[in-house]
Amino acid sequence: MTSTMPVWPQSALEKARNIRLLALDVDGVMSDGTLLFSASGDELKAFNILDGLGIKLLMNAGIEVAVITGRSSPLTEKRMNDLGIPHLMQGREDKRTALLELTSALSLEPGAIAYMGDDLPDLAAIQYAGFGITVPNAHWFVQQHADYCTTTTGGRGAVREICDLILTAQGKLDNALTGFLEPR
Repeated sequence: MTSTMPVWPQSALEKARNIRLLALDVDGVMSDGTLLFSASGDELKAFNILDGLGIKLLMNAGIEVAVITGRSSPLTEKRMNDLGIPHLMQGREDKRTALLELTSALSLEPGAIAYMGDDLPDLAAIQYAGFGITVPNAHWFVQQHADYCTTTTGGRGAVREICDLILTAQGKLDNALTGFLEPR
């Protein structure tokens, strides 16, 4: 079975060309949105390994990554630490305000920001960012107002899709992938 590189819309590639920060929601984007609790109340969450490597490739290419989430979770903190994500803002339902604080600290304009979310608390941040992204399993109203909707659902590689799109738009994907090839 041979897979080919996706063909992204020109409008998405144009918006991704100047991105310097990818900010992500967690539940519904980095996970499928399902919250699992054990009988003792322990929270369980599943993250997709493809997303993790995509985030690392993006950061290795010089693009900042941040996570802004409405919930506070030790599992989220552990996963983001494992990935080396420097900007984690938990317990923030005010996603746009959190994004403004972050972009002010990083001296970034909206056109240099991509924000990826899936539900109504993400909408203002999606609209503020120069490149507002959502997923197919997002609320329909969010999908109507995003610049781009991934083909892959949240928690199943949607973040990786966006990382590849940004790297492609900036001419950095080939270099990122070549390092994984065996020398000939």
